[in-house]
Amino acid sequence: MSLTAGIVGLPNVGKSTLFNAITKAGAEMANYPFATIDPNVGMVEVPDSRLDRIQELIPADKVVPTTFEFTDIAGIVKGASKGEGLGNKFLENIRQVDAIVHVVRAFDDDNITHVTGVVDPLDDIETINLELGLADLDAVNKHYVKVEKAAKGKDEDAKAEFDVLSKIKPVLEKGGAVREIEFDEDEQKIVKGLFLLTSKPVLYVANVSEADMANPSDSKYFQVVENYGKEHGAQTIGIAAEAEEQIAELDDDDKAEFLESAGVSEPGLNKLIRTSYKLLGLNTFFTAGGKETKAWTFKDGTKAPQGAGIIHSDFERGFIRAEVMAFSDLDQYGSEAAVKDAGKLRVEGKEYVMNDGDIVEFRFNV
Repeated sequence: MSLTAGIVGLPNVGKSTLFNAITKAGAEMANYPFATIDPNVGMVEVPDSRLDRIQELIPADKVVPTTFEFTDIAGIVKGASKGEGLGNKFLENIRQVDAIVHVVRAFDDDNITHVTGVVDPLDDIETINLELGLADLDAVNKHYVKVEKAAKGKDEDAKAEFDVLSKIKPVLEKGGAVREIEFDEDEQKIVKGLFLLTSKPVLYVANVSEADMANPSDSKYFQVVENYGKEHGAQTIGIAAEAEEQIAELDDDDKAEFLESAGVSEPGLNKLIRTSYKLLGLNTFFTAGGKETKAWTFKDGTKAPQGAGIIHSDFERGFIRAEVMAFSDLDQYGSEAAVKDAGKLRVEGKEYVMNDGDIVEFRFNV
C-alpha cells in the first residue's frame, strides 16, 4: 500500500535532519537493506509490539513488520504559490503525498540562523499554510469559472461540483483549509478529485531541543504549536530531530543507554511513524505462524476479501471465508487453542469489515 506522508518545513527548522533520522532508522530497524524508492522517499518499518507477542505465542520462522513511506518535500519560501524559489516543485511534491508532516522549529540556537531571523513557530506554520491556501484558491477559482456555466444548465454532476466549490471558495478566501470543512460522502468524492493541497490531513511536529526530548510540553514553543493544532483539529507531537538522528546511528545497546539517560522509553521516531500511519486511517492485520508472521496494512473500512487481496490477488478472487481472532484475545488466552476453546475464533464472510489487530487465515479457492 503505497501511501506516503510528506515532510514539509521552512529552511533550518530541522526537516532534513528529521528525514535523515528516518532514513537511518529505516536501515537500522529493517531486516533488509534500506529501500530508497527515489532520492527523496524513505521507507521505514511501523513499530508494533504486538508482533513480538504473536511470535511468542505462535512461533514462526521469521517476523516481518509492515512498512510506511515518508517523502522529503522541497523547501519553501514566501511566494511559493506564485512560483518563487522552488515553489512549483514544492507544490507538485505535496500533490503526490497523502498526508503532510509539518515540521516547525521549537528550539533556540544562535548557531543556526532562522530564515526570518527569529524563532516564531506560529509564523512558520502560517507562512506555509498561506502558500498552500493561495495555491488552492487559485485552482478553485479557475475551476469555479469552468463549472459555473454548466451548473446553470441540466448537468447534475456539474451542479454538484459547483456546490462543493461554492462551499470551499469562501473558506479559502478567509485563510482556512479544506480539511476543516465538513462534507458528506458524495461531496468527499468530489473534493478528492480536486486534488487540493489543504484537503490533506496534517500532523504538526515541533522540533524541540534535546533538553526537552523527554517532556516536549516543557518547551514554550511546543505549547504554541500544540494550541494551534488543537484550534485547527490537528495533532502535534514533539521530537528532538538532531538527537533522533544520533539515536538512529547507534547499535541496540548504545541506543538503549542513550534513551535511558534522556528519560525516554523509545525513539521519538516510533511515535512519529505510528502517528503518521494512523493519520491516514491505516490499520494493521496479521498472518501468523509457519514460515512467516507478517503485519499487513489496510485502510479503514476494508472488507475481508479486499484484505485478502492485499496479500495476493488470488486470495481476493477466490475468497471463501476468513478465520479471525483478535490480538487482544490471543494475548489474553495465551494460545490459538485456548482462543478457540473460549469461542473467540470467528468465521467471517465477504461482508466482514477488518479490524485493527485481527489475526487472520484466509480460505480461498481458484
